[in-house]
Amino acid sequence: MSNTPPLQGITVVSLEHAIAAPLCTRQLAELGARVIKVERRKSGDFARHYDDRVLGQSSHFVWTNRSKQSLTLDLKHKDSGQILQRLLESSDVLVQNLAPGATRKMGLDFEQLHGKYEKLIVCNISGYGPAGPFENKKAYDLLVQAEAGFLSITGTQKKLVKSGISIADIAAGMQAQTAILAALIQRSKTNKGSNIDISMLESMVEWMGFPLNYAYDGASAPSRTGSDHASIYPYGSFTTQDRKTIMLGIQNEREWAVFCESILEQPDLTTDSRFATNASRSSNREALKVIIEEKFSNFTSEEMAAKLDQAQIAFAHVNDMVDVWNHPQLHALNRLIDTDTPMGTVKSFKPPGNNSSYEPSLGPVPALGEHTTEILADLGFNASEIKYFQENEVV
Repeated sequence: MSNTPPLQGITVVSLEHAIAAPLCTRQLAELGARVIKVERRKSGDFARHYDDRVLGQSSHFVWTNRSKQSLTLDLKHKDSGQILQRLLESSDVLVQNLAPGATRKMGLDFEQLHGKYEKLIVCNISGYGPAGPFENKKAYDLLVQAEAGFLSITGTQKKLVKSGISIADIAAGMQAQTAILAALIQRSKTNKGSNIDISMLESMVEWMGFPLNYAYDGASAPSRTGSDHASIYPYGSFTTQDRKTIMLGIQNEREWAVFCESILEQPDLTTDSRFATNASRSSNREALKVIIEEKFSNFTSEEMAAKLDQAQIAFAHVNDMVDVWNHPQLHALNRLIDTDTPMGTVKSFKPPGNNSSYEPSLGPVPALGEHTTEILADLGFNASEIKYFQENEVV
């Protein structure tokens, strides 16, 4: 193993806050890029202050900002321009998710930058995109979940339920990472940078492909079915004798036949017109749920899990966070690592892209402005210039 990550030598400057851009750039950092996170003086990324759950630090911030360097900079200060200019001269990628129009006002949009920095890739992450009636609307994760139709298919018939994680932010961050990697490959062919626009709305709509196509051309949309699948059954939650939940996942007729014979001990259900096909099972799911839970009520969750394993039926336990931290599979795969933070060492997880040719480039969570002096020196500013920037509250 060479242990040379693929983005070694690439520098990313990020004018970022919240989740979408920081998640994108953390992944770039762990592929080997040097990521310089530009933060507000004194307060920094507001995600630093969402909560204090990780040794007094924000759970969101610790999650999305490992392996970066933090530079404080007042972007509105008249003397910040010379620092930004040197940053961009030595960088490959600029990522930003500031308020709509903010970078254009500061001269940091692609059109104004491309003439000076021809090889620079610019990635803009926004709520709704660079044009259209929603261009200037504020966009938060829950609001985009609603606009993208996600809330209309999630929950129960009586109640809408949002995702328990920032799914619109995560979607945008993942799409941005992919687009930046593609742009780096494109630049290797053209020797020129390019502009990338990623919106949370478009990213969520991409992830909504199944329900959108299910409701194609005005057809009825998937129903809100709680923890059950909207169109596949039995694919969802079932209660055992000890009042615990097992999630079943039966996706084809072969699995259904095995389930009927080995678990329900009613092989004739496969020829019952109510349950003979997935469509009929889905239409008659309430009647089928009664049959399944009647059988499950005779067994504890562990006993039923053993039976399902023996029959090779897909299922899962409903784990809480403690269960996941202690998950035997994650430990067997050596996923947990120690990560340094300003308040001490914490446990975190390796990034999931396991590549046989290199190890991820993992580093600590930075304190606010921890690398400011180092970065300025790397940019060629001398000690007196750095002192000036500090005394005049530029950095």
